[in-house]
Amino acid sequence: MPKVLLMGSPNSGKSMLFNRLTGLHHKVANFPGITVDVSVGRMQAMPELELVDFPGTYSLQAISADEKVAVENFERALVDPNVVQVLCVIDATRLEKSLYFTLQVIRECVRHGKPVSVLANMIDVLDTHKLSLDTQGLSAALQTPVMPTSARSGKGLEAVISELKADHAGMSSEYVELPDEQLRAKAHELAHRFGPKGDVLIRNQTRLDSIFLHSVTGGVAFFFIMYLLFQSIFTWSAPLMDAVEYVLSTMADWIVPLIGNQVARDFTSDALFGGIGAFLVFVPQIFVLTFIIGLLEDSGYMARAALICHKPLRLFGLTGKSFIPMLSGVACAIPAIYAARAIDSPRKRLLTYMAIPLMPCSARLPVYTLLIAAFIPAGTALGGLLGWQGMAMFAIYFFGMFCGLLVTALVSRTSKDHYNDLPFVLELPPYRLPSMRPLLRNSWNRSKHFVTKAGKIIFAVTVVIWILGYFPNYGTDLGASWLGYMGHIIEPLFAPLGLDWRYGVAILSSFLAREVFVGTLGTIFGIESADEHMAPLVQHIQNSDLALGSGIALLVFFAIALQCVSTLAILAKESQSNSLGIKLFVGYFLFAYVAAIIAYQLTNFLT
Repeated sequence: MPKVLLMGSPNSGKSMLFNRLTGLHHKVANFPGITVDVSVGRMQAMPELELVDFPGTYSLQAISADEKVAVENFERALVDPNVVQVLCVIDATRLEKSLYFTLQVIRECVRHGKPVSVLANMIDVLDTHKLSLDTQGLSAALQTPVMPTSARSGKGLEAVISELKADHAGMSSEYVELPDEQLRAKAHELAHRFGPKGDVLIRNQTRLDSIFLHSVTGGVAFFFIMYLLFQSIFTWSAPLMDAVEYVLSTMADWIVPLIGNQVARDFTSDALFGGIGAFLVFVPQIFVLTFIIGLLEDSGYMARAALICHKPLRLFGLTGKSFIPMLSGVACAIPAIYAARAIDSPRKRLLTYMAIPLMPCSARLPVYTLLIAAFIPAGTALGGLLGWQGMAMFAIYFFGMFCGLLVTALVSRTSKDHYNDLPFVLELPPYRLPSMRPLLRNSWNRSKHFVTKAGKIIFAVTVVIWILGYFPNYGTDLGASWLGYMGHIIEPLFAPLGLDWRYGVAILSSFLAREVFVGTLGTIFGIESADEHMAPLVQHIQNSDLALGSGIALLVFFAIALQCVSTLAILAKESQSNSLGIKLFVGYFLFAYVAAIIAYQLTNFLT
């Protein structure tokens, strides 16, 4: 099939043009490094043509992984006889930056006899500010068609389709023998001659940067925006999460009674609806987080936030771009791992993957609430200004974040490729109003991807846990089940923490999802709905004479251990490495176990 290549630099609107021309819906963002795959789709107006969208790159001299993908595939495509045309997208508002890459593309296309056309995108921004681009003069200088377009409004796309339908004779160019140094100088000259006159765009960006990057107002704005991001993950997604739980419970109440066989009925109720609900409840959080981060990316603020955070985070081997994924991990590690795609450095992305599971996610909150209520007195300090339980919650949250930064700092300083990593290079894109439809579509696609990909693994583990807890006594006594038998086997493992087999079983089941710990412990103690009404379970734990050291050890263990199969599944998918999830699972379990023993012994010594 005949192919048309779509090339361009990051933040030029190339992916949005691809969506317009093909009807597909791919990620549009202001961070280099978002799209690392080559996207392919048939053009809506010309189904006989296949449009190939390469990752954005600043130069044909590749530096990052996504640039390498673009350059290697572009070089391979130039010798493909099926490639009939090359479209090179430039940012009309930042002409010089785009023209250097465009001249490189024209030079290579002429050498291989491929016709090329230039799409001057974002022409609507120039129109808004009453600026103009001399497309005819630029076209004559480049010796190739230059067409003004707007991916946001669709302006100029008819001319692009007409150009693709036209016959193209052999091309020639005066730039075919010029080296890159001369092409860079030529780009500067052409941008000065034919680009928009005046500095209104630069002045507008500088005016906003003076607020968002100021040492005082920038910090205030940063914390306010991050607070809104953090709150939105909980508040905006809460009604949707409640709706998912309601739909699943309603379906269960309707379907389960219709099943005659007791085993099949219990399996449908606990494994199917319970297991599906265990991971479907995360979908609204993924949707909301993806949408909010998309707003920040497309508006241009995300790059500013990364710049603000880079200096403190680099002390721990991370990058400023690690901040948003780590902050998102406080709500849920799953969308946080998706957010780490914004990190263009493979090494920094890997370190961020390692830090995310140690962020105090919301699944830990029920466990923290139970243990703090059981072991920490409800008294106050400083005349009632500070509560001991609130201070304990803050301390355990801070402890998890500290462990995450400690791990990345140690790994970054002992890694062999410490000096071979990519430098921190960040383009500050112009401030723009985000386009809602692509953001909503991308949020929906990301949520759907989670359900279809990670759901299979999560459901399989759910079934295994159910079978172990149900047989051989058909769920009448969890302590006498295979899962209970395993709890007795591993009891010596948790004995150094002052815990018996019941807590061992609860810890085992919590590896499916941390919050399961509360419900499992309530089931063992014979307390119904313990995950919803903790007071009886708290009283039972207090009356069991469990030592304070054991409670602190459990808090430390849950703050570190990677007890989430959903996180492991997404880690394997995003890192394209099953070994990473296994290494982190084993490593963090050992780390959590040793730290819990130390906390247990230290607490007993002090008390």
